[in-house]
Amino acid sequence: MQRPFDVDASEYPFRDHWMSYRDGMIHYVDEGHGPVILLLHGNPTWSYLYRNVIKELSGECRLIALDFPGLGMSRAPSDYGYTPKEHSEAVTEFIRRLDLKDFVLVVQDWGGPIGFNYAVRHHENLRGVVVMNTWAWPATLPAMKLFSFAIGGWPFGYWLQTRRNFFAKKIVPHGIYHSEKITDDLRKAYTDPFPTPKSRKPTWVFPRQIRKARPWLEEIEAKLPVLSNLPAQILWGMKDSAGFPPEEMAKWQGYLKLNETESLDDASHYVQEDRPDRVVASIRRVLERTSRQSSKLC
Repeated sequence: MQRPFDVDASEYPFRDHWMSYRDGMIHYVDEGHGPVILLLHGNPTWSYLYRNVIKELSGECRLIALDFPGLGMSRAPSDYGYTPKEHSEAVTEFIRRLDLKDFVLVVQDWGGPIGFNYAVRHHENLRGVVVMNTWAWPATLPAMKLFSFAIGGWPFGYWLQTRRNFFAKKIVPHGIYHSEKITDDLRKAYTDPFPTPKSRKPTWVFPRQIRKARPWLEEIEAKLPVLSNLPAQILWGMKDSAGFPPEEMAKWQGYLKLNETESLDDASHYVQEDRPDRVVASIRRVLERTSRQSSKLC
């Protein structure tokens, strides 16, 4: 299948893989050999977000990063609503069809609830997790609720997202602390997946679902205690203004008892853009910790 848009090959030098999903198509990257690392993105990003992590670790691990249907290079099924629940169903099917086992789950932004909806139901498949600026429970903080009403509202939020491509054009650069990293190529990589008003609908559904998906998020949170003994690395961008203050990090520390936490004073919401080196270090660390655990059991 042909790429729907071009991307700088020096930045994203990966071979494309495609998986049919209903009458749509999931695009993914599958690089390297070794322990399996599954990388989940959020809004309005795609596998490009993890490009520097993949390039650094592909000599040590098998890194898999998919684009959720309707984002990146993936084509959504015709009846797709772009809700996080649907994305999680797509991820679950993706994992099943690739027969992924004993893998490290890496999540950020909406990748958190999407990935943890799988994790709480299939925790026996997980080796560990890396968690960055995300959540897996109903929104309680006023800033996040206000964000949902403004950016995911109707009609203004819908107009802002679909007519102005606001999330990709404005919020992504705002969520990167190191301004020197916000190049024209980076801007293009995040705006090109959304060339038309119709194609931008997923970026509106996500913030809307902060409120609308409350029952689904409650279900995930109720099951989080099953992961209390799962090795976890928590990596938190402390300059995040998108509704993920240290209080959310502390909540993860409460649920993931076997956590090691690193807070980053020079990272905002998109930690993978600001500090890919620390994402790499967190993945290596959880692999080291779980390797030691395995050797103790032998």
